Amino acid sequence: MDLQTALNKIYSMHQFDIKLGLERIEKLLEQIGNPQKDLRCIHIAGSNGKGSTASFIASILMEAGFKVGLYTSPHFVKFNERIRINGAEIDDEYIARFISEIENHIESLKLTFFEITTALAFKYFQDQNPDYVVLETGLGGRLDATNVVSPLASVITSISLEHTNILGETIDKIAFEKAGIIKKGIPVFAGSVPINAEQVICKRVYDLKSKVNFLKDFIEKKKDHILLQLEKKQIHIYQTGLIGNHQLLNAGLAIKVVNQITGNSDLSVINKGLMNVVENSGIQGRYEIISNNPRIIFDSAHNPDGIKTFIEEFTREYDAYKKRILIFGAMKDKNLEAMLTPLSPFFHRIYATQPSYERAASIENLIEVGRKLGIEVNPLNDPFQFISEFCTVYGNSCLVVLGSIYLLGEIKSKIIKKNLTKRG
Repeated sequence: MDLQTALNKIYSMHQFDIKLGLERIEKLLEQIGNPQKDLRCIHIAGSNGKGSTASFIASILMEAGFKVGLYTSPHFVKFNERIRINGAEIDDEYIARFISEIENHIESLKLTFFEITTALAFKYFQDQNPDYVVLETGLGGRLDATNVVSPLASVITSISLEHTNILGETIDKIAFEKAGIIKKGIPVFAGSVPINAEQVICKRVYDLKSKVNFLKDFIEKKKDHILLQLEKKQIHIYQTGLIGNHQLLNAGLAIKVVNQITGNSDLSVINKGLMNVVENSGIQGRYEIISNNPRIIFDSAHNPDGIKTFIEEFTREYDAYKKRILIFGAMKDKNLEAMLTPLSPFFHRIYATQPSYERAASIENLIEVGRKLGIEVNPLNDPFQFISEFCTVYGNSCLVVLGSIYLLGEIKSKIIKKNLTKRG
């Protein structure tokens, strides 16, 4: 079986997408020797910030000299991006061989795409024997396929209303699902969460005789930086390799986790980890500047809280441009009204587009949402062509491509092929 055949096989399992539960993944892992039991994992869940925090943790550990596995989702351009060792993507041959070896199990267990991918990651990491594995959940936590590990630490970056049709329609219910990654006696690290979510986490921690470290208890926000309190020293963080003040908080959470697990508080190591995070982890789409002249920004804000964070950063520069254009695409299970409403004042023109994904909101759906809100939303069937023309026509302008990672990934893959790299 070659790589493309293998990928076609697992992509076809999207028909079983979002089928939560651990029974299938546990049966599969048992068949392949339970590789997850050999891994020293840091397990991360959250509505927003989990990818950035995972990347910061992995990057700091790498700069400290450790061999680090990183499992994230979804990918932007290439499937291999999901599974990395010290930044290097899993190779094609390993993927093809693994899928071929478990082909019968895929059919008999009716495995989902994410379950197959998670098992692949566990087996690859077992074979590569990293010192640590940084593991990001796919959806929720309690019933997520990754929640079969016994981690060194459980991290919950944030909690907001998302996937309400699956995780529950209240913050309390969503917090319950995210807190499902907490294990008995294992330390917990939590970012900024609503008070009712905090209460849910605290109850879970109490029941399991663990200990929780909330961001507010070890980080103090300053005007242009954060002050992080570790056990034996204080650290001032002014910038990271990712754009945005919110990334300072993600970085602070990551530093706290690494310090707790390894005891490392070397400022040189930490700073290199923060500043080299893109190179070390391959993270993309977090207020990513594709071009400076004209200004093109890609941001994977995929829910209302993500939109709020994007706007906080965009406010710093938006009035520098005579013309501001938004290309927007999102999943149909998102709160589209709550996403479009705050974006509208910042753009002169908004275009709706649809990524090639079964859960994506249609262009017509987005236009109708805009109509109900009194916001003009225009159809855009070929965003890549629009961006190509924008690069040659528009002067003092800014184009933002925002929403689902699937949308950003589709466009970015074409940008890479056509070599429309960062300009200016």
